Amino acid sequence: MLYIGIDLGTSAVKLLLMDEEGHIKNEISREYPLEFPRPGWSQQNPEDWKNAVLGGIPDLLASFDKSQVAGIGAGGQMHGLVVLDENDRVIRPAILWNDGRTAREVDYLNEEIGRETLSARTANIAFAGFTAPKILWMRKHEPENFARIRKIMLPKDYINYILTGVHCTDYSDASGMLLLDVEHKCWSREMLDLCGITQDQMPHLFESYEAVGTLRPEIAAQLGLPETVVVCAGAGDNAAAAVGTGTVGEGACNISLGTSGTLFISSEHFGVDPHNALHAFAHADGHYHLMGCMLSAASCNKWWMDEILGDRDYAGAQAPITDEMLGRNHVYFLPYLMGERSPINDTNARGAFLGMTMDTTRTDFTQAVLEGVAFAIRDSFEVARSLGLEIRHSMICGGGAKSPLWKKIIANVLNVELHTPASEQGPGMGGAMLAMVACGAYPSVQAVCDRLVQVADTVRPDPAIAARYEERYRQFSKIYPALKALYPQLM
Repeated sequence: MLYIGIDLGTSAVKLLLMDEEGHIKNEISREYPLEFPRPGWSQQNPEDWKNAVLGGIPDLLASFDKSQVAGIGAGGQMHGLVVLDENDRVIRPAILWNDGRTAREVDYLNEEIGRETLSARTANIAFAGFTAPKILWMRKHEPENFARIRKIMLPKDYINYILTGVHCTDYSDASGMLLLDVEHKCWSREMLDLCGITQDQMPHLFESYEAVGTLRPEIAAQLGLPETVVVCAGAGDNAAAAVGTGTVGEGACNISLGTSGTLFISSEHFGVDPHNALHAFAHADGHYHLMGCMLSAASCNKWWMDEILGDRDYAGAQAPITDEMLGRNHVYFLPYLMGERSPINDTNARGAFLGMTMDTTRTDFTQAVLEGVAFAIRDSFEVARSLGLEIRHSMICGGGAKSPLWKKIIANVLNVELHTPASEQGPGMGGAMLAMVACGAYPSVQAVCDRLVQVADTVRPDPAIAARYEERYRQFSKIYPALKALYPQLM
């Protein structure tokens, strides 16, 4: 049987077709535009997602027997706000995960409602990307649109709704809304009341690997698929990517180096970082995870290369950076191009280069960008260590992980082994694997990961380079605190 995995990304949907043995039979991508109505704001028309998925699936399956498709699973960008009216029409463009318009709402939640109260209710504090602040922003700034809301959902759940007609979400994605009681896996009535919404407006909750329904007859006909095709609840992008890299069970770790960057640590038990620097979320395997998320990771290098240098030769720009240069760069880069979440939670933070001299070269800047992202990942890594978590190795995935140099830098900055999965397909692969469990092809998420996930290569830290980076990281960690008070004055 065949399974479709959907990766609903920020600027494109990626579709893949996989069999039960983990072989990728086909994959395609469909891009769509982002909207930036103001600096720091980011939104998108959900109709673009629908058109990309419904238009892409027939192309994905053009050379295959459609009757062999058994299930569909999606992984998608978390925290976005999609709202529908009583006629199931989209009310306004979806406000995305990397949108920074909610600074005042975040301050209200954290300072007036209180971090301890939020943590007790949801296991997390407010971040600009979370959904609850977006709802509060909409209630204040768009009261007419707010009054029309009948359904609230997350990006990938809108696709599931189009496919099945079921208003649903999964626990991993819902964890980032600041509306879910993560420990008890139910909506927090106190948080719903605070946001002025009702449980009837919220989606039904499922485990990621559970079937939420089958294809609507009209959708099945449009796609040329059997109406019996099962659609599973799917997962937030990071939880789905973690499934795709086998990061499930107790103490497994994954670093995702995509548009955003994440440090993902799975656990069989619920736990909260007492300082809430790491998110405490439900995991797609039915358990829990801690996650540090930086808003700009591989996107920093894309910005540097595409927008600043105007050079698409990424490998060529990195080629002059030798092992002898690692840990010796005098230029530092703060990767806060969209503000920052974990662990500093500062929407005012901005990117910066520091330490340039007359002999600074283009290569020094390029190296600084790669190192700045690695140092920022280590910030969350240090929080995990402070909780007593001992991480000796990690999987790594995402577009940035295609750079051998960047992997070497991260391995040495963190001083851990990095394993690259043999099939690096991110959330789409995780979505397809979750669909296999929903269809009964595998008894559990752990079982499908054990069978399908393999390691392609391993990067080990070099003691000399790691020692040099230890000193550089200590210097890096002093820069943001020194600039913090200045950032609000730059707005």
